[in-house]
Amino acid sequence: MGAVAAVHKDQAVSLAASGTAPPQLRVEAVSLHYQTPGGATFTALDQVSLAVPDQQFAVLVGPSGCGKSSLLYLTAGLAEPSAGQIHVGGRQVEGPGADRGMVFQSYTLFPWLTVRQNIAFGLRRRGQSAAQCRETVDYYLNEVGLGAFADNYPKQLSGGMMQRVAIARALANDPQILLMDEPFGALDSQTRLQMQQLLLRVWGNSKKTVLFVTHDIDEAILLGDSVYVMGARPGRIKRVLEVPLARPRSLDLVMERPFIEMKREIFGLLHEGDEQAVS
Repeated sequence: MGAVAAVHKDQAVSLAASGTAPPQLRVEAVSLHYQTPGGATFTALDQVSLAVPDQQFAVLVGPSGCGKSSLLYLTAGLAEPSAGQIHVGGRQVEGPGADRGMVFQSYTLFPWLTVRQNIAFGLRRRGQSAAQCRETVDYYLNEVGLGAFADNYPKQLSGGMMQRVAIARALANDPQILLMDEPFGALDSQTRLQMQQLLLRVWGNSKKTVLFVTHDIDEAILLGDSVYVMGARPGRIKRVLEVPLARPRSLDLVMERPFIEMKREIFGLLHEGDEQAVS
């Protein structure tokens, strides 16, 4: 396995938080079932368990349709699991809450609000004073490099810039955990690389707990402290891999042996059984 450290569990995988501190995110035996139009039951997630320590950048990677985005939506409180429980900061998730910030793949900014107003939206709803709000917004405008575009509207921004605003808006509300559903998936390759570098820098400053969904192996390794590899339907955690790369990180790491070894292992896990299926 080279420099890659793997943790195996059957149907339940967990990472222990450092010391005695409880994990910031705990998913306990979560399953998700759908009723199909024909009346059959479809299992999207099957007995998924994981634990993400505070300040860890955790990544879910898996094939399309494996349930990784569904798990993120359950954590956000936008849907309810059919079985099992999810806890954030020691409290059970029973619906959406300010303790979780969400960044979607699609651009979810309010088109009638400026960049500054979009970032400030949640702060105003929480009753933050005008002075506090301006200070917080100015900080995150600087963090994502959009100070010169504070008074622009979303239609005047590129896709990458809109996602910068979405990240700033989520972080400005100071959530306990940041949930990111393939936020760079719709961007071109060059912009995607730029956004990965931006996220590495911003996360390095904030040290928020992150649960990040992607199907891109390079992105998973470059960003994550740990990578949860999911199998195809029904969605299960096949293995947890700890990323053996020191921080801070740069794009040059993709050429280094530990990165390549881990990429090869994740690729193998994602394609296990493909040869048998073909034959």
